[in-house]
Formats: sequence, structure tokens, C-alpha cells
Amino acid sequence: MTIAGGDPTPSVTEATLGDIATHGIWRGAGLDISPSVLAVAGALLAALQGTAPAGALPEELRELVEGVRQRAGASIQQVPVTEDLSLSAFLIKQNTPERRPVVIVPAGWNPYGWLPFMVGYLTLAARGYHVLAYTPRGMGQPGKFYSSDGFIDVAGPNDWADGSRVIDHAQAEFAPSKVGFMGLSYGSGISQLVAAHDEGERVAAVAALSTWGNLATSLYDNGTRHSEAVELLIRFTGAEEGKEAEKFDEETWRILQSFRAGEDMDEVVKWGTRRSPETHVGRTNARGIPTFYSNTWHESLFPVGEAIATFEQLTVPKHLNLWIGDHGAPEGLGITGFPGGVPFVGSLTPALEAYAWLDHHLLGEANGVPDWPVVNSQVMFTYETAPVIGGGRRITKAARREPLGSWAGATTGGEAWYLSGTNGNGDGTLSDKPAAGWSRDFVAGHLTTATAMDGVMETGQKEWFGSPKAYDPAGFDRTRLLVWSTEELAGGRRIRGAATLRLAVRVEEGNAATLVAYLFDVAPDGTARIITHEPRTVEGLTAGTDSIVGWSLQPAAYDLADGHRLTLVVNSSDKLYAFTGTKDSTTTITSLTGEEAVLELPLG
Repeated sequence: MTIAGGDPTPSVTEATLGDIATHGIWRGAGLDISPSVLAVAGALLAALQGTAPAGALPEELRELVEGVRQRAGASIQQVPVTEDLSLSAFLIKQNTPERRPVVIVPAGWNPYGWLPFMVGYLTLAARGYHVLAYTPRGMGQPGKFYSSDGFIDVAGPNDWADGSRVIDHAQAEFAPSKVGFMGLSYGSGISQLVAAHDEGERVAAVAALSTWGNLATSLYDNGTRHSEAVELLIRFTGAEEGKEAEKFDEETWRILQSFRAGEDMDEVVKWGTRRSPETHVGRTNARGIPTFYSNTWHESLFPVGEAIATFEQLTVPKHLNLWIGDHGAPEGLGITGFPGGVPFVGSLTPALEAYAWLDHHLLGEANGVPDWPVVNSQVMFTYETAPVIGGGRRITKAARREPLGSWAGATTGGEAWYLSGTNGNGDGTLSDKPAAGWSRDFVAGHLTTATAMDGVMETGQKEWFGSPKAYDPAGFDRTRLLVWSTEELAGGRRIRGAATLRLAVRVEEGNAATLVAYLFDVAPDGTARIITHEPRTVEGLTAGTDSIVGWSLQPAAYDLADGHRLTLVVNSSDKLYAFTGTKDSTTTITSLTGEEAVLELPLG
């Protein structure tokens, strides 16, 4: 048995669904999609096409396929967007004379195009929608049925125009009552940009999952290149090894090489800014497009701060969900697996709320969406867990969510924690009293075990499933980083918002330094969990001279428990970011009179 394009039909069992439920949609560190996700998608497609018996699927998937086949027909088509360029698309058409809305789903950035999220398309069809999922230009593996022609435009004007041509195709195929867009990751940004630029103003609602607001600051912020994210994206287009450049036109490849080299960054920022929903938020507001956002606290591709900043500028009907974990982990189960493997109560909620948003704005369902809070913020690691045989944890009670009128309303106060010199044990203290005149140094340019994550998506995905990474602050190499801690805090702290850090830096060689700040929650037993982090790169320094540096860390919603300590770590290198400076040279942190080194902690 085969699916479209001659590919063999994968085998799917309850164990396949269980693998997705246990390990998520990503495999290992990076953007690799789980083989189980691809197996489910391929088997569902074959069952829809009638080339594989639906009976070979687990019961819940079989029922889903049979229900959709009774009410709709599916097809794979090529959507022409220029005279010589077509996009691969998957369509589900409702068998009814009644006009129904269509949900258009641009695929995320992956070599399998629209294929991986078949469960999502079937779920939408079961809810009464026509569905058109498509692979953005340039994405996919050579010769595969889910791949599209052309060069990758990285959510640029060509992708906006393509989205409008896809709407034209959907109107010709379905004559829909309304048009909505839903996308995950890359597809979420394209969804927003098409909605903002479609000349016919035909998009009635957007659901943007694991989304981004500003591509420029996602990839380059605080003077620091987010190098690992870009390298992963370049490798995950579907290009043959060594032929990645062939996926991009000459200008785009030149921009990416400038980014890699840290050259012409003003041009890189201009290029990314044009491709940012935030840049075009005025158009979205003028059109009144209801917009649903979701993002994660430890997002490794599109940091949560830039998504929040864009969301706060929207004046349309809107909703923002903030989740524990990393890119795609919360929404993944609801668009790739199904309830037979649900790992904990509420694990389908991220996807179900996106569907509910579309149901209200496209189907007109009275499902309570207008009464939702503008922001629903999940507080990090407030779930309850139990050990699992074979290792790891299982969530037995979902983490707490906090409704808010806006993200700005999460912060209701704050406190200043001043950095000191050493406390006699080699580390510094965080206290309520300013301290000046001290200096502490470390060797720059080396990775340490104080790191944001073990791997892109890997660490955060485990957080979503109940197993946050445990850190050992006692084992941090003090020659390559500096540590400051509070005393045990009576009553704990409700951290809500973006902490800011000010200190003075001095380099002994060169004229630049990268600093990465991390906040940790240290338990009485000495183990720690990460709360937030953020890098800052400064150039134009004068060797031997102190310079004041300040920056904001990524926003957080975190409850520090009674008796725990807040710990600040500063080093110079993290695998997520490019290091700028002189490796093996000395970086000195100090505190100047009148501008004492301080951590401003937001509280709510």
C-alpha cells in the first residue's frame, strides 16, 4: 500500500500515538520532526485516499477518518501562483450545498511541507470547515508531492502574494462563506502577513501558534545574533546536504551569509523587519482581523518577548496564550496525535482553544470566546507530577493559568536586588543595599553548564511534559562565569514580567563583549531550575575602561517558593548565540558609584 507520490504507507499503532504523547512532536535537539508524527500523517493520508484501510488505524484515528470521508472529499493539488511556479496543496472539501468557511493552513518551516499536521486538517474538517493546507514556496524535498516550487522567501512579499493566490484558489474550489488562516511557526507568521496584505481584505480571523511578531529581533537582539536558530533553519528546508544555498535566491542567501558572518547587520535587520507582523500591525488593526496568539516561556526560535510586544500593539479582538515549554510543544499533540495518547489533563487545550477561536469568528459559534481574558498566562512548573517507570515525570495536575487584561497588567510592582562583590565563598550576593567599588572577573568565550537549554526544542519540550531541566549551580565553573544569590527568601516571590540588569563591564583585550544573564530558582537542596535568560553584546568598548551596560531579560511568569533563593549568573557564551569578543581574555564585571550594579525584579 502506498500514499500519494508512491511513498509506502507507514504503520500506526497505539504505541505510535503513545510515542508522540510521551516525547512530543520533535525528535532530539533541533527541528527534526518525530518519525511517529510522520507515520501518523502518512497513514491518515493513505486512509483518506482509500489506498490503505482505515481499519488499520487505531480506533480514534479510524473514527476521525471515517467521519471526514462521510462528509467531505480530499485531494492533492498544485496551486499556480505565478506563470511558472506552483505550490503543493492538500484540500478537504465539504460535501454540502451550504456555504461553509475555509481554514487555510500555510505549512511550517520543515522539509515535509503540509504533510505532518494531518490530524489538524481532519479535526478542522470534522468541525465543518473546508481546509486548504499548502507548502510555502521553496520548501520541501526534491520530487516529493508535498514540496513547492521556487525559492524560499522567508515570509517576504512573495509569500504574501502567494497567500492571496491561495485564497483565490480556495474561493474557486469552495466558494467559502468566510476565510480564516491558521499556522504553526513559519506558517503563523505568513498567516498574519497575508491577512494584513491581501488586497481583497478577505481574511476574517487568524490563529497563530508558536508565533512570532518580529523576525528581526527574533534573530538579532541586544546586539547578539541568535546563530543556532538560523543554522537550524538553513539545514531544515529539505535541501540535499551541501546544497542549502539552492533553496534561496541570490539576495536572500547573501543576507543569510551576512548574518552568519556578523556583517552588514543593519541590512539584515531591515530585511527581517519588513517580514515582521509587528511592522504591519497598523494594517491588521485597520482591518479589524481577530487574532489569536500562542507562545512559550522558553521559546528557542522566536523569543516570547517579541511576540508579546507585537500582541500588545494589536487593537483588534485578540487573545494570547503563554505556555510552559518551547516551540510547538504545547500545540503539537492536538495537531499531530490524538486522545488515545493524551499524557495529562489539559494537554490538548492549546490546540482546542485555537480551534474554538476559529469556530467563533468563522462559524459564529457562541462558545464563550468573547468572554476569554485577553491574556491567559500559564505559570511555569506549577503542575504536579509523579515519576514514570523508566525515568522522567508525568503530569498529574496541569499547571495553573492566570487570566489578565493585558500582559502589562501582570507586573504590579518590583524590587531592586543589588550585586555585591564576593561573599567569602567566591560568589556574590544579591541584597537590598547598593554596593560599589568591587570587581569580579572570568575567562571569556567558553560554554558552561549554565546554559539556556541542552538543545533547541529538546529541553523545553521536556518542560511541557513535566520534566524541567535540573541545574547544579555548585558545579558551575566559576572561572568562566560569575554567580550572585539572595538569602533564602521568606514567602518566595511572584515573578511577573521582564527583569532588567545593569552593571559595568571591562575587557582587557579587544573592544567587544558578549554577556549572557540567567535567573535561576535554587531549592534548599541546591538543585535549580531556570526562570529566564537573555544575552547582550556590546561593541566599541575601550580595553581597560569600565562601561555601563543594561538590558532586559525575557519575560517570565514564575513562582519562587518559600525558602528558595534567586540566583543570577553571568557568563559570555551560550550555544544559542554567537560569541563576540576575545576568547580566553578576561572580562571584568564591576559596580560604579551612582550607577551600582542592580537586578530589577518584576513582581505581580
